[in-house]
Amino acid sequence: MFKHPTTPAPGAEETPAAEQVQAQPLTPDKLQTLWWSWASSAEPGQNPVDDTNGQYCGDSQPFGVWLVAGTHGGTADRHCQVPSTLPIAGPAVNLVAPDAQSCAKFLADAKGEALVDDKPQQLQKIDPMKITYDSEKGQQQGFGCGLWVDIQPLPPGEHTLTLRGSSGSLTTEANYDLTVVRLP
Repeated sequence: MFKHPTTPAPGAEETPAAEQVQAQPLTPDKLQTLWWSWASSAEPGQNPVDDTNGQYCGDSQPFGVWLVAGTHGGTADRHCQVPSTLPIAGPAVNLVAPDAQSCAKFLADAKGEALVDDKPQQLQKIDPMKITYDSEKGQQQGFGCGLWVDIQPLPPGEHTLTLRGSSGSLTTEANYDLTVVRLP
């Protein structure tokens, strides 16, 4: 299951180091809410799904998880720097739709894979569920679904991540060259 560190209590004087923060499950609805808010709230021209080289992959990352994105179709080759303390999560293929039936139809045809350093990673099928997320147009609601990956924090160094997915005529591939760094 997806992991997410707890948020410090309001009024706490110090924030503990990332290694000392206890993790709590990041539920599928919370993951999709975080991801769709991250992807939909980007400044015009800086959407992480449209990013062709990774220049925006670090923008507006939420606390406790490093999000990655596929594409709207086609291939992207991205280079990103990622903290060694954070799990990495994102979709091989996903959709937010106005109704559960559209999402279910999309998911019925969905196929995908995720590879870290050329080793297959397990994808989690997230069935249609109602989510509320932030976007550049304000708060939105829809039904999210997809094939998602959760990768435990990677050790410092160079790594590759490949996300491939398809559903119907949509085919997407995102190739990440990740430089995983230890933060002070």
